[in-house]
Amino acid sequence: MHEQRSRARIFALLLGAAALVLAGWASADPPSRVARLGYLSGAVSFSPAGENDWVQATMNRPLITGDSLWVDAGARAELQVGSAVVRMRGSTSLTLLNLDDRVAQLQLAQGTLNVRVRRLGPQEVFEVATPNLAYSIRRPGRYRIEVDAAGDATIVVVREGQAEVFGEGAAYVVDAGRAYRFYGTGLRDYETFEALQDDEFDRWSSDRDRRGTVAARYVSRDVIGYEDLDEYGSWRTAEGYGNVWMPNRVAADWAPYRDGHWAWIDPWGWTWVDDAPWGFAVSHYGRWANIGGTWGWIPGPVRARAVYAPALVAFVGGSNFQISISLGNALGVAWFPLGPRDVYRPSYPVSRSYFNNVNTSNTTIRTTNITNVYNNVNVTNITYVNQQVPGAIVAVPSTTFVQSQPVGRSAVRLSREATAKAPVTAVAAVAPVQASVRGAAAAGFKPPAEALKRPVVARAAPPPAPVPFAAKQSALAAQPGRPLDAAALAAVKPAAPAPAPSVKVVSPAERPVARPKPQAVAPGRRRAPEVQTAPQPSVIVPTPAQAQKAPLRPEVRETPKAPAIAPQAPEAQKAPQPPEVQRRPQRPEVREAPKAREVVPQAPEAQRAPQPAEVPRRPQRPEVQEAPKAREVVPKAPEAQRAPQPAEVPRRPQRPEVQEAPKAREVVPKAPEARRAPQPPVAPKALPPKPDAAQPAQKGGARKSDAQRRLEEKLKREEDERQRRQ
Repeated sequence: MHEQRSRARIFALLLGAAALVLAGWASADPPSRVARLGYLSGAVSFSPAGENDWVQATMNRPLITGDSLWVDAGARAELQVGSAVVRMRGSTSLTLLNLDDRVAQLQLAQGTLNVRVRRLGPQEVFEVATPNLAYSIRRPGRYRIEVDAAGDATIVVVREGQAEVFGEGAAYVVDAGRAYRFYGTGLRDYETFEALQDDEFDRWSSDRDRRGTVAARYVSRDVIGYEDLDEYGSWRTAEGYGNVWMPNRVAADWAPYRDGHWAWIDPWGWTWVDDAPWGFAVSHYGRWANIGGTWGWIPGPVRARAVYAPALVAFVGGSNFQISISLGNALGVAWFPLGPRDVYRPSYPVSRSYFNNVNTSNTTIRTTNITNVYNNVNVTNITYVNQQVPGAIVAVPSTTFVQSQPVGRSAVRLSREATAKAPVTAVAAVAPVQASVRGAAAAGFKPPAEALKRPVVARAAPPPAPVPFAAKQSALAAQPGRPLDAAALAAVKPAAPAPAPSVKVVSPAERPVARPKPQAVAPGRRRAPEVQTAPQPSVIVPTPAQAQKAPLRPEVRETPKAPAIAPQAPEAQKAPQPPEVQRRPQRPEVREAPKAREVVPQAPEAQRAPQPAEVPRRPQRPEVQEAPKAREVVPKAPEAQRAPQPAEVPRRPQRPEVQEAPKAREVVPKAPEARRAPQPPVAPKALPPKPDAAQPAQKGGARKSDAQRRLEEKLKREEDERQRRQ
């Protein structure tokens, strides 16, 4: 009996758990944020998630996981992702691999991005997957990522903040002020250099960052697009509403949600895409109020985390709602903006928590009102303040609505009688078609085929590819206007796999290190023009201190060759002093000094005489003045002096520095050995214009000094002594 009771309890627990799982599955909440295409210049194309079509991109289009963008050459685009802004330069291919409340993962197949992250929570992930590495942003700041057109190399730059790069089996930290170019996917072949100088693209990005300073006082920073409000409107204080933003330069009969079109975007369903550059924030957050005949937008609480909504409107009529057009009656769809304290009822399945957050973050409203509406799904006795405002209700034929055509061109006015009898619902009971997904825009340029097929490296695995619209169109037609929940979507079986990027998820064996170690660049690498600060083309230098020392390395490797000029003569080895040459590589004359002394092979003393002449050249090197003491030992070994002379003379037949020798010999009287052997005077002889110690003076010249005569006599005496020994 006890065993049966235990089994019953376990079975009941399993059933309860299964019920909870199914309930959670059926009411899985959509993300509270999206990406917004907030700026376009030039040819920019867009491809919806799960589709192969490329159409011209539309301003203010909300982007979701799986959407792709191609910014053609010479064009620019801006993508707002939560609290981050991603700006794209020409020839850039970008795909949203994943976007939810915690993760923003982008695929950069080629091109250039400037990323500005204003806030980053402890559990939030912002990652850019490239063909060479996964670039993970760890702190708020400014970043730049470049992938060349061939996908062979990726440049990562941290201007402010800190990032990490992940490859196959390796990971590194990149600090502010550093830049790297990586080749391959293993992070082993790379270059490093100081951060690039700002170019025109960087300056444009910085100018865009300085917008929205006034609106930031009144609007939550989670409201996407609030930066555009300062340029296109002004703030006022209205009694009963608080801070109100009113647009400038709108038509006298203008009303919210009139200039734009409707699109089908999962998982929310029908979504409003406004034409005005300032239209995103005021269409998906806050509420509208008509104050003295003028429309004003009222934001939600400044400190609340704003939750995105596809359109804060209520729909009029039902599946058979008729409107009058020029050709007679037709099926139509009508709507009006929600006012302050109106409860928004999503047409998509949500939880109780989401229902509460999407309302409290966008307006000031009582919790009891939210609860009453949530518990009474079919309630019809709700009074909406804007429903009775003249011109607030906008109506179009169903074909205009479904085909994503401009509303302003087809809008019709409804009589009070028609609107008074029509019920107010949360759903536009119209099933979407293919044009509802891709939009009514013309065909756009496609990115290069190799860019679409190029695999990328990611740190986090992206979700499965979105289901193509064609596979779920019949299921959507069965419940017009309502998106599929998770259970219904899982039951859809696509006829063909949806297009999906090729992603390689890496799991480095080691944690990110402070910085990459120096690595040699592969032969034949061509550096980009901006890598001008790298001191050595063949060596990777990771720190500024090492980069300053790097230019000295070639000199240090070459200096040991100087003593090898005359290995037989001891004095020739002492003169170059390799340690001194390393300290002053800018004085090459120090290495040439020994060559001048080898010109006079016949007289060993003549090699000693030129030494004092070196003193004035290097007054800061007192050690050279001690050299004559070492050379006094040379006369004891004449054989060693004779050996190198015949071999060295023919190697250097031209020595312009020998012209300095006479100046050195005039200082010889200071040498102690010149005083030890004075000789009688000899007949005066003239010095040649270019004297040589191995040549006798010419006759008939000017009278020589006593020192010169003594030197010549000493040379002659020693020559006679040497001949006598031989």
